[in-house]
Amino acid sequence: MPAAPFLTRLLPVLFAVFSLVMSAPKANAEDKVLRVGTLKLIHGITPYFYEKFAPPGYKIEVVPFESPTDGKNAVLTGTVDTCIHGIAAFLLGAAAGEPVVIVAAATNRGMGIVADAKSDIKTIKDLKGKRVAITPGSTQEVVILERLKAEGMTVADIQPIRLAFSDMPAALARGDIDAYVGAEPGPGISLANGTGRLVEYPYSTPIGSLNMILSASEKMIKENPERLKLIVEMHKKATDYAMAHPEEMVEVAMQKLGQQRASIEKAVPNVELTWKIDDTFIERAKAYSGLMVEKKQVRQAPDMARAITEQFM
Repeated sequence: MPAAPFLTRLLPVLFAVFSLVMSAPKANAEDKVLRVGTLKLIHGITPYFYEKFAPPGYKIEVVPFESPTDGKNAVLTGTVDTCIHGIAAFLLGAAAGEPVVIVAAATNRGMGIVADAKSDIKTIKDLKGKRVAITPGSTQEVVILERLKAEGMTVADIQPIRLAFSDMPAALARGDIDAYVGAEPGPGISLANGTGRLVEYPYSTPIGSLNMILSASEKMIKENPERLKLIVEMHKKATDYAMAHPEEMVEVAMQKLGQQRASIEKAVPNVELTWKIDDTFIERAKAYSGLMVEKKQVRQAPDMARAITEQFM
């Protein structure tokens, strides 16, 4: 065969192979960056330990969010592969038909009702008529409504103030509010600097200490279950490791959240990192969903069989 026709036929093939080789490293590099979201809270600290348990060649990019809703939305848009955020934001989305799913538990406890240390507020009943900071759409909002109900009160008996978790300790110290229903390390900050008094850790409701979950989109579960399995496996190992090394939790929280040691040390005992979806978790999640319907935060409860998967347990 003459050389020219042979080369003419071979060139397109070589070009195709060259193009494939040149594009492959970029695709592989992107695929091996696992983007995980979490909230800027001590009980959202687990993803910062994922790197210890990442498979060879994989990198972890932790994306912090200020609000639970922002984290949940990032999962839906594919900005992150998974996110740790409050179960309330998840249920609000799932009840509205959003394709978001709980793939693992994340945190129990991590909440606290704190009052001005100079005030006479010592119980839930003492909140009557007071300015109480609450983050709308949060787990804490559902909890305080249930605690008020248990004391024969409603939200109309207090002056609810819309405020982000991170702003609550400073607002209390300035006297802008009388109390807040916060998330760690907020309560730890107020207790450590002496500006706050603990009213209670509000875990006596039917949802117990359930707080945050690890979510993923239905699309991720369907199209890339192996990638999700990698993340959940890291989540399990990182959770167990962090709980077994509380001093490292303190150090990581100081580095990532910029808090002082005294406040973090107050907060850590009030945080239980977890990962198991078991009967207790499902029971509490269903109770939570029921409370949100009762309090008219959602019109109807989501299909919990669809909203929670044990596929990665």
